[in-house]
This record gives sequence, structure tokens and C-alpha cells, in this order.
Amino acid sequence: MILTPKGWEDHRLLDSGEGRRLERFGPFTLDRPESAALWRRGSPTAWANADARFDDRWTCRREMPDQWPMTYAPLDLRFFASLTPFRHTGVFPEQASHWLWLADRARRAPTPPRVLVLFGYTGLTTLALARSGAHVTHVDASRPAMTWARENAAASGLDRHPIRWLIDDVVRFLRREARRDSRYDGIVMDPPAFGRGPSGELWRFADSLPELIELCRSVLAPEPRFLVLNAYAVVGTPTMIGNVMDDLAPSGGHRESGEMAIEGGGRVLPTGMFSRWAAA
Repeated sequence: MILTPKGWEDHRLLDSGEGRRLERFGPFTLDRPESAALWRRGSPTAWANADARFDDRWTCRREMPDQWPMTYAPLDLRFFASLTPFRHTGVFPEQASHWLWLADRARRAPTPPRVLVLFGYTGLTTLALARSGAHVTHVDASRPAMTWARENAAASGLDRHPIRWLIDDVVRFLRREARRDSRYDGIVMDPPAFGRGPSGELWRFADSLPELIELCRSVLAPEPRFLVLNAYAVVGTPTMIGNVMDDLAPSGGHRESGEMAIEGGGRVLPTGMFSRWAAA
């Protein structure tokens, strides 16, 4: 299956092709590299008016703020986008498909679910869960990303909600939680292809994922509510991600796997793979 997000007003894919993507984030149009876009551009003239273009760094045609506000109306989320040195903006629009799915399952839970968000980055999944009544533990190794996530929480009026913000290496954190016999009703994971923890811990997707899955199994509640695993910029298929999810999810329930994508300019632009499971 292919997941494409709904409900966006502050984001739109305008065009893609020839190794790039053209998008509107709030009031600004951005031209960025995209290795998956091997096709022809649909509207070559649209690209000339981009406010900023990323090659090895950002080049701006107009003055750009350090950050600017965006909203996701279906969940009343408010947050900030920014031009980062890594071509990203801190907002991954395709993830909105998970936000709505997670929000629905959090609201259906008989009691507020305890949810673990791993590699949480700028916190938008965390905020979607918190808005829907979940008690969230948000873990990321990056101090700047954690600061950004907390600013997003304040912008959404969720800074007083039950969210634990932890700067930590995910694997090291999970080992401690397993020793403490901590249990979570849901887990959401956005592991990178490669990364380092705050003390130099090395993460490589193919090498590190099996231990991550086993550690997540050790902190799952006896009757969990939902699980999400995403994968970006790694060699693999939705079938592979689905098989990994089968190692984590308990028997029963419903599992679905596929591609995440965004639509626009007459194309569907693939952005990653996912697998997610929910209790019956």
C-alpha cells in the first residue's frame, strides 16, 4: 500500500523530477535534492521562483527567517520549520498519515496509553499523540532537535502535557528501561540510516535494527495498542520492514506495510517505507 497524507494546508508538493523536489512549506517555496525523482519535471518554469535552493548549502533568492510557523489543522498542531544544513526543514509532511492513525488509536484506548517515540527529532509525532491523550516518552540523541521539539510543543500549547523529553542514545535507553521493567502500550520508531548517540554511540540501520527490535519487545506491555516502524534511505522493501514488524508485534491484530509518499505536480513521490500494527 501507499500512504499519502491528508489535511495539509501549509504544505504542498508543487513538482518533482530530474533529481529534485519543489515544495511549499508555509509561505516559502523550496527546491531540494531528491534521489528518487528520476522522471521529467512536470512544470520546468515553476522552479525559477523558488525562494531557496539546496545544493551543498542553501542559496536564498529572498531573505529567509531562521524559522517560521506552520500548522497542521486536523490535529490543531503548530510548529516551526527551518532551513537546516542537511537540506531538511524539521517537517516531514508524509508523516501526517501516521499522526492521524496514531491519534485515532490513542483516543480509542480505554485509558491514556503510555507511548514511546524513538528517534523523535522535532517532535511532531509526539505532539500528535499528546494532543490525543497519550502519555509520551520522547527520545532523541540530538540536543538541538530536542530544543526544537520543545519549542514546537510550546507553540502547540502542549508543553504542560505529560511528555518526557530525554536526550539519550535509543539503544542505551531501552536497555535501562528493560532492567527497570518499564512497559509501554505503543512504540513509534523513526531510525535513521546512520547516526551517532550523544556519547558517540554508532547506529547503522542494518546492523543495529535487530537489537533495537528485541529491546522494544522487552518493554512492550502485555497487551500493546499499536506499533510503527519507518525506514528512510536504506536498502530494503516494504516486505522486509513488514517481516521485521512481525518479529516485534504480538500475534493477532492487524499489520500493514508499504511506502510513504506525497502527491503533487501530477506525481506520487516516494519518501520511505513503513510497517505498522494495531491491536484488534
